[in-house]
Amino acid sequence: MIKHVSLKHGWFYHYRVHEQKTKDLINGQHAKLKNYLYDMFTDCPDDKFQDGPRSSSLQMPITVNLQEHDNHEVSQLAAQGLENNSHYKTAHSKVQMFMLGYDHKTISVELPIWLEQHEHPKYSNIFNTTKPLTGHIDILRVEDKNKIWVWDYKPKAKKEKKAVTQTYFYALMLAKRTGLTLNQIMCGYFDEHNTYTFSPKNAILQ
Repeated sequence: MIKHVSLKHGWFYHYRVHEQKTKDLINGQHAKLKNYLYDMFTDCPDDKFQDGPRSSSLQMPITVNLQEHDNHEVSQLAAQGLENNSHYKTAHSKVQMFMLGYDHKTISVELPIWLEQHEHPKYSNIFNTTKPLTGHIDILRVEDKNKIWVWDYKPKAKKEKKAVTQTYFYALMLAKRTGLTLNQIMCGYFDEHNTYTFSPKNAILQ
């Protein structure tokens, strides 16, 4: 039911896809996304992930319409995962694996993604390098009538300063890799108490 591979991208990332939920939730209009999810088990370009900028380290400000939510379902799932998932040591793993196993909307965790220099007109100015930008999406969900959601678990979400920038570039990389538009993607970050969401299509990179 859950397909798994360990990817040595600096350290090991445990990329997983829930096959039945992917089959049930990804329809024809997102066929390239489904293909990409499975291609990463056999054709992930591991060399791109050995150096170069990582989206989790980016600090440039991005202006978005950030929404704060109380008692959001992903926060509820995080709380359940932290409380009930003793098989895993880290908070990230507990939340990710609980959502992949028990949340009917989560289809993958630690999805590898990247962005090449030629795929953004101001790439060299933004990143000061020609090496690919890379990252791993914590949690990918299908919500709101086939909207694709990029989620990042942040143990202290309320204090986060970089999560908007990180998840925005996750969305941009996912769009480039799968043919999705930013209109089809939403972004968010969360812990067991707080959830924050925004649309990447209206983001303004400062």
